[in-house]
Amino acid sequence: MLNELSPRPGALKRRKRVGRGPGSGKGKTCGTGVKGQGTRSGKKIKAWFEGGQMPLYQRVPKKGFTNRFRIANEIVNLGDLAIFGENATIDAKLLAEKGLIRGSGRPVKVLAEGDAPKGLKLTVGKISASARTKIEAAGGTVTIHTATGAGNA
Repeated sequence: MLNELSPRPGALKRRKRVGRGPGSGKGKTCGTGVKGQGTRSGKKIKAWFEGGQMPLYQRVPKKGFTNRFRIANEIVNLGDLAIFGENATIDAKLLAEKGLIRGSGRPVKVLAEGDAPKGLKLTVGKISASARTKIEAAGGTVTIHTATGAGNA
């Protein structure tokens, strides 16, 4: 019974025997072509290697800077808050439901573009000084919370 065991058909692949004459199709140069870096034993040429020419990533000038610690905010203007009407209580979740922000979990920042509705109760992550002044002048209140946007509220 054990002597009848064999691998499934196609499971074993024969080893390529190179350098065994012209009739094998892999004679003489053994499938490596003629001369050059690619024919040497242990050849390992990186995909980005350009044959010693100055590489593209060194030829192109370096430009710009990306701040890894930047915190992107969801921006809302005071004029956009007019859709809630007067004496409304607004937070990030409500802004996301109305489509004024994406609700991605980023902090919401209110800017002073436009006029503030009367008696607004606003709970956001950040607010500009001029927007706060406009809201308080219209009889509203502003609460700053440390949790980020609608995703975490």
